[in-house]
Order: sequence, then structure tokens, then C-alpha cells
Amino acid sequence: QPRTSTEMSIKDIKHPDLSKSCILVIDMQEYFRGIASAIIPNLQKLLGTLREKSVPIIYTQHGHEDPALDGGMLGKWWEDHILKDTEEWKLLPELSPNDGELVVHKKRYSAFLNTNLEEHLRKSSIDTIIISGVMTNLCCETNARDAFNRDFRIFFLSDGTATSSADFHEATLKNIEFGFGTVIKCDEVLQQNP
Repeated sequence: QPRTSTEMSIKDIKHPDLSKSCILVIDMQEYFRGIASAIIPNLQKLLGTLREKSVPIIYTQHGHEDPALDGGMLGKWWEDHILKDTEEWKLLPELSPNDGELVVHKKRYSAFLNTNLEEHLRKSSIDTIIISGVMTNLCCETNARDAFNRDFRIFFLSDGTATSSADFHEATLKNIEFGFGTVIKCDEVLQQNP
């Protein structure tokens, strides 16, 4: 049914409804410290404020026990892997989860694949996901697309995601804005919709 002139398009909603939202903090691990360091201050500030507002914070942590056995195509594509229980596997202490915050352990770009993430979100009545973390063009974009295909509303943080190249970062932001979600800055998350 067509919208009436008074109804807003989902594209007109520029800020998340925090009562139905969570933030997904993707792979902020020691392995990615070099890439992630620039966004740590933005995320520290945002996560502190979201905790004050009781917005769920969900972390992902990528790692393999044996990439030849549990890596699938990812294990074949990349020569370097994050091995579970190593220093590189650990979450960055500057952004470590508080007690009770969910950490989703994953072996692929997507945190939805072979995990209980979607079930957890549905049980928690979350319909909106704010995407943050690394790498913008791999795990962050994959999770945004995967969540969108599962009918979650996506807000993607332009200054709360990072990758190895400005070109990759900008390409993902354009892809997300075109077909998957709304790109916003960390300080815009708390703003209200009209």
C-alpha cells in the first residue's frame, strides 16, 4: 500500500529509536589494534552514554581453533588468521565488555552465521542495529547486509567503523547508504527524530 503524504519513509528516519536498538561492536580485538585505534575514543564515549541509557551492547569476537578445520572459505582466502585464546584474539581492553554484555564468538565475517545472535535480538525485542567496529568493508558491511536481510533496521557509524583503506571505507559507506541503512556519526546516535 502506498504511503500517505504524512507518513515518513524509513529513509527519512535519521536516528535510531534507542528503545528498540542495540549496538554491535564488531571485532575490536588486539589483532586489529592498528586499524581500530582511530575509532577507540569515539566508541568509548558512545558506549559510555549508551550504557547510561541501558541500550544493549553486543560484542563480536572472531577466532579459529584450527583454520583448516573451522575456517571454511575464509580460512582458505586469508593466509593470516586469528587463533582463539591468543593475545591477538583478545578484545581491546579500552572497550572491554561489562559484566552481562553478550560476546558473540564467530568464525566468519557474519555474526549471524552459526550463532544465537538473531535469536537473542528477537527475544530482546530489538529491531534496530547500530554497526560499529572493524573492518568496515568486511565484517561490518557483512553484518549490516546480513541484518538487513533479516529485516533489522541498520544504522552504520561512519566514524565508529574503520578499515585498512579510505577507499574501502568510503565504498562501504556508499553501499550501505544506497541499499542497506543509514550512515551516521557517533555523536548523531543520541539525536531525536523529528
